[in-house]
Amino acid sequence: MKRQAPAKKPAVAPKKAAAAVKGVAPAKTVAAKPPRGESRTALVRRARRIDRELAEVYPYAHPELDFENPFQLVVATVLSAQTTDLRVNQTTPALFAKYPTPEDLAAAVPEEVEEILRPTGFFRAKTRSVIGLSRALAEDFGGEVPGRLEDLVKLPGVGRKTAFVVLGNAFGRPGITVDTHFQRLVRRWRWTEETDPDKIEAAVGALFPKSDWTDLSHHVIWHGRRICHARKPACGACPIAPLCPAYGEGETDPERAKKLLKYEKGGLPGQRLKPPQAYLDAGGKPAPPLGAG
Repeated sequence: MKRQAPAKKPAVAPKKAAAAVKGVAPAKTVAAKPPRGESRTALVRRARRIDRELAEVYPYAHPELDFENPFQLVVATVLSAQTTDLRVNQTTPALFAKYPTPEDLAAAVPEEVEEILRPTGFFRAKTRSVIGLSRALAEDFGGEVPGRLEDLVKLPGVGRKTAFVVLGNAFGRPGITVDTHFQRLVRRWRWTEETDPDKIEAAVGALFPKSDWTDLSHHVIWHGRRICHARKPACGACPIAPLCPAYGEGETDPERAKKLLKYEKGGLPGQRLKPPQAYLDAGGKPAPPLGAG
């Protein structure tokens, strides 16, 4: 008779995993559906505690696109589709040096813009979008980026996600940025079972005060990029492991998990060429310019 393999023990989150990394307007507000066995009140408390824990780990969290004004931010955010913020940051200095205002970019020769944007991928479609939105800004908004959601989403290439990035980080108006990292993590944490970005935005927004939405987005996205990766999350180096229903999906050994960390947690440069001083003070490193590695 063949011996049966012993049953695999379920992974149990450590009581405190933070030591492993120490030192290193929704579409419609709806109530999030708590996972089985968790009350609505318990879900809200757990979600807010996760955000508080992440705020301690990433006190310097910020948008990872380099920008100096709302125009640069909206263009950079449009360019960030299907590529990394790092690649956008390496590309936009040449773009903004040649076309510093919406009027300049609106009048640009498309082929010349395409050549600059080639490293970001899908450069022809992105060229049409940034020239189109620049033309709309110049013709309809006096060359200024509007500070209202309903105006921003009318610009070519600008959806709700891009609009909330601009509103939250250029105008200080709260918004939730539902990118791929945000979607992945809030589902792993069972904050919502929704898959549609607008429904995720609404469900998660209902768990937090509106004033928390922008910083919450930064905390979640930073955690997704640095620790809770899509293919192999570094569970053994996760500061919120005791709160995570998905603990054990990734590497649970602390030493092996440390090797999976990215950006400043793993001693590597972040996404921005010109990051905020608080990030540098915390040991973060600026990214290299295009062609430097």
